[in-house]
Amino acid sequence: MLMATPEIARTRIALLRALGASVRPMSSALALSMTSLAIWVRAGFSLRCALAGAAMFTLTAFGFQVNDIFDYLKDSAAQVQRPIATGELSRRNAAFFAAALLIGTFLIAAWVGDGWPWVAAAATALMLYTHAARTFPLAKVRKVLPQAGNGAPSVLDRVACFTYAVIPWIPIAAIIRLQANPFAGKSAFITSGAGNLMLRGAAAVVIGSYVAFAFAPAIARSPSDLRRVALRSLACMAVAFAVCLAIPLVLNSHVVSVGVLWHLTGPNTGAEGPWKYFPSLPVLFALLFADCLSKNSRWTRLPAYCWIALVTLSCMMLSTPSILLVQTELVRLESALITYAVACNLASIWRAIRFTSERIANSWHEWRFGPVRVINHGAFAGLAAFLGVWISGALAGPGHLTAILFAASCAIVGSALWAQYVEGSAQLLRPYGFYGGLLGGTLGALAAPLFHTSVWLLLGVFSASGSLVQAAGRLRCLVQGCCHGRPASESTGIRYVHPRSRVCRLSQWTNVPLHPTPVYSILWNCAVTLLLFRLWLAHSSLHLIVGLYFMLSGLGRFVEESWRGEPQTKTLAGLRLYQWAAIASLVLGALFTAFDNGELAPAPSLQWGTLLAAALFGLVGFCAMGVDFPESTRRFSRLT
Repeated sequence: MLMATPEIARTRIALLRALGASVRPMSSALALSMTSLAIWVRAGFSLRCALAGAAMFTLTAFGFQVNDIFDYLKDSAAQVQRPIATGELSRRNAAFFAAALLIGTFLIAAWVGDGWPWVAAAATALMLYTHAARTFPLAKVRKVLPQAGNGAPSVLDRVACFTYAVIPWIPIAAIIRLQANPFAGKSAFITSGAGNLMLRGAAAVVIGSYVAFAFAPAIARSPSDLRRVALRSLACMAVAFAVCLAIPLVLNSHVVSVGVLWHLTGPNTGAEGPWKYFPSLPVLFALLFADCLSKNSRWTRLPAYCWIALVTLSCMMLSTPSILLVQTELVRLESALITYAVACNLASIWRAIRFTSERIANSWHEWRFGPVRVINHGAFAGLAAFLGVWISGALAGPGHLTAILFAASCAIVGSALWAQYVEGSAQLLRPYGFYGGLLGGTLGALAAPLFHTSVWLLLGVFSASGSLVQAAGRLRCLVQGCCHGRPASESTGIRYVHPRSRVCRLSQWTNVPLHPTPVYSILWNCAVTLLLFRLWLAHSSLHLIVGLYFMLSGLGRFVEESWRGEPQTKTLAGLRLYQWAAIASLVLGALFTAFDNGELAPAPSLQWGTLLAAALFGLVGFCAMGVDFPESTRRFSRLT
């Protein structure tokens, strides 16, 4: 038997690495995780669930492989570091590998059940899309949106606007219809005769709002109008989901006292459903269509406003089988208006966020009391510690406060040890690392049985509150100048000019616009908080909540790291150290979702003792991260 020479072995290893990189393992793993998670939530974890995820992984990997084969010339010209473009992987080997992935997908789909026709359709669509994207830039979102201009838009501009502003709403509307629970009841407003005709007319108007919105790209008079409608439509999609998650958290009997507001807008059980408070689609579509119509001329503004009023009135008329449905529809109408207002003012909102974050980033202030120094950014660390204990205690209910305080203390210790031994900080300094806190808190939660508390309950409350805690902690990062980004455009970046900021002390980017990566983290963590809080109030599985937190936290951090610019962060195999940590978090989260012992999230219960303990722990957090001894030579005595 001939042994492979070292050169042949190295060649084979390089080929395997190139094949692995060419399938975008993170993105393909995300498809696997989301598919398995969806089936698991629907029907429970089983072999079929795992196989379906595997089929989606191989199908997604096949799509990436085909895309790189077709786009190798363009990627090579743009110096995109992908195996085929750089020559590490030949197109011939990539084609064989793509065929193997597709065959594997068919075999897995056949084993799972009768899913092979869908696999065939998806594979065909991927190949057609990739080929079309090379010929027609319409298939690329970055190039498809019409550029601002006052001339007459082309047919491709109108089709592009329709493709990316109208079509994505179709599955959203279908999901809402499929998931909504029908309300059985008789009309309390209009039942027969002329009234019945009015109901039919109202239904026709609501249907007309869908049709009119579909024709919005056809009536736009300039590429600028098309671009504005497309961007606002895409923004409405994102904002609408956030509003849908937020409203049940606000309109909650524990938050809104039983009074006039509660009776007008409070939730009811008669029409309960997972999409109950999703912003009214007919009103959203009427607003978007009217926005396009009103720009045509000053004579079309009045008809546009009348159309919005007519659609709104029709929605109210169709919601009259019960006063409870009227209450729900009022909230849906209000959320549609909020969604549209936010979507139309995203640029102004971002400018306000940038201005505020830049003020915070240059707000360093310190006070000296003898050898003791107190730094103002410690207040944000104290706020994060306070929120962590308070929210966790409220979610867990009575009897678990000791376990929460122990695990929270482990999180602080873990974050300090991580910075010392992983980041290699100087021994006199006392920095803190997020993943150290995550690891310390997780290990502390494993001690929950010692305090007669469930491990999964403790992990669950820390997961549900963790994103909000991290968002508050990122405010401290802004002041200190850590976790900063790379140079960015003037309209995106913020400037650090305070001499105490780490940006000014450790880099050459003083007064240079940098990506506000702490702000990106805050925005992402706020979105994750909405989702996890909503799942908690819906009494979802604790395993699902914990798994989603680890997965979403890892995804957010992986993307955030691509914009970071800290010079001391190590790079391993082409990825930054914390991108590898983010991958581990994603995989660990997927594993958490696979184990379910039936524990569900309990109902929140606020106790005054929890509030007091949270305030004291917040003081501990403030002292740990905002108080130091700058002249001392003792270990861990200094923050800077």
